[in-house]
Amino acid sequence: MTSPLSSHPVRTVDAVVIGAGFAGLYMLYRLRQLKLSAQVFEAGAGVGGTWYWNRYPGARCDVESMQYSYSFSPELQQEWEWTERYPQQAEILRYINHVADRFDLRSDIQLETRVTAAHYDEAKHLWTVKTDRGEELVARFLISAAGCLSAGRVPTIPGLDSFEGKWYHTGNWPHDTVDFTRQRVGVIGTGSSGIQAIPAIAQQAGEVVVFQRTPNFSIPAWNRPLSAVEQQEWKAKYPEYREQARKTRSGILYDYSQRGTFDVSEAERQQEYESRWRRGGANYTHAFNDIFFKREANDQAAEFVRNKIRSIVKNSEVAAKLAPTDHAIGTKRICVDTDYYDTFNLPHVSLVDLKATPIKEIVATGIRTTDTTYELDSIVFATGYDAVTGALDRIDIRGRDGRALKEKWTEGPRTYLGIMTAGFPNLFFITGPGSPSVLTNVVVAIEQHVDWIARCLRNMQERALNVAEAKAEAENEWVAHVNEVADKTLFPTTASWYTGANIPGKPRVFLPYVGGLGTYTVICDQVAEDGYRGFLLQSPLAPENADAANRP
Repeated sequence: MTSPLSSHPVRTVDAVVIGAGFAGLYMLYRLRQLKLSAQVFEAGAGVGGTWYWNRYPGARCDVESMQYSYSFSPELQQEWEWTERYPQQAEILRYINHVADRFDLRSDIQLETRVTAAHYDEAKHLWTVKTDRGEELVARFLISAAGCLSAGRVPTIPGLDSFEGKWYHTGNWPHDTVDFTRQRVGVIGTGSSGIQAIPAIAQQAGEVVVFQRTPNFSIPAWNRPLSAVEQQEWKAKYPEYREQARKTRSGILYDYSQRGTFDVSEAERQQEYESRWRRGGANYTHAFNDIFFKREANDQAAEFVRNKIRSIVKNSEVAAKLAPTDHAIGTKRICVDTDYYDTFNLPHVSLVDLKATPIKEIVATGIRTTDTTYELDSIVFATGYDAVTGALDRIDIRGRDGRALKEKWTEGPRTYLGIMTAGFPNLFFITGPGSPSVLTNVVVAIEQHVDWIARCLRNMQERALNVAEAKAEAENEWVAHVNEVADKTLFPTTASWYTGANIPGKPRVFLPYVGGLGTYTVICDQVAEDGYRGFLLQSPLAPENADAANRP
């Protein structure tokens, strides 16, 4: 069959998957196990998702490599050798490509193709999916593996088109080597990507000017090579470690303290902070169990880091600008760095406080603030993403009655369990809004979501059911629960990309579920065991029978 709007034949598959990163690859693997035909579309020229695009200098994962990996294949776990405590982008990308080859996944992945539209046909109970290549597919299931951090954002600054040098975004870095030798480089943004990129760029560039909007807390990584003995110790206990990790708040084997900040003496408290600092990584924020819940406890942990910044950065004025005072530590994504604060001791690195002197415009030769003009050869935008919902907003997704997903989410995303949204049958989200997603080791969260979706699809197969949809009342209850749990923490007190605050006009809602991955997994499993409570599973051939069978 050929579409009247296209010369391409219309293909039919059981499922279309958007994205070929960690989520898309594993979803394809599980669909094949269910004997379902699938087509994965990936915008990049290779698999890898975030790790295909984020090639900026210093790009590295902030979860340790022995944990930032798939657990679904014991053989894969045993055979892959990591080289460092925290893996570099290139190593993660090699790993993802190895997975694609090892499980022969590439034949169902179409690269350099963006999904532009997906419309649900209520009469046929099918999704019609269109791509930027003019293709059209018909599928029963539409599964988003588009990622939470894949829609890069370049801020609107007057004059960018007039800049005569080159500019880059950390989330869409050139594949060819960028040589900053002897260049004057301006870096805008000091979030996770900026904090990683700035020290690496400073090793090359003749001058680096960092334009900081808001400072962030960062903990040293103390990265190092992984020994064969250390890896073998992990591999010998992988089943045990993975099971433990899945039950934690973040899906990571941290040392989660059971003590409150003020349950110990001042000396013990400082000793605990120092121990965590020397160990490195985001584990620091778990030094005491009330850091995310009580401001006075959080202030103690934050002040320790501010004192570290003051002790590292020699210029007291620069140190004061780098030490955050506007938010509770951990309520913005905690950063993990290598020599970030030390970099500001270098004579060719300077810091511009954009709160004091905002950027006025970009001119042909550089960046003009309200104070002066900085002459630059290159500009690096480390300005982050339209997180969690941005990738979906860029696709014309329409459910029942032709209603657009973006329209439904005008006041913020609404989902049930972060997996489905009412009015959009057979549309599944992997690590969608309202799930733990960006607050976790996302590979663990991805596996949990994909396994749950696959279990649901298998249940439907066994019962000859073809349509799954979240009920509106269940969605309303889940959205209320997500907000209620968030409001018990300090997270909503901070304007961050967790709340969409980095995107002008985006609704201010707390996007992920802060209740913890372990708790969330129990909830999802119980929903499934209760006959998919809160979902309507039915067969289009006999909807009244399936409806009766699936109502609680």
